[in-house]
Amino acid sequence: MIFGLPVWVFFCIVFIFVSGYMAIRAMRAEHHLEQEFIEREGQVYLKRMEKEKELRGKRKAMMSE
Repeated sequence: MIFGLPVWVFFCIVFIFVSGYMAIRAMRAEHHLEQEFIEREGQVYLKRMEKEKELRGKRKAMMSE
């Protein structure tokens, strides 16, 4: 007996804390992956906007000539 508790109760308490730690670790990893995905999609969107701006500039130049 550890601290007046049966061993199996002690192990249950330890496993609760370990699973809580693992859940927090998994949430952080998932948040990091989501941020990377958002960053990549943002870059794709910005590139698309730049291309569209260039096309509009070319169209204006052609129309003014």
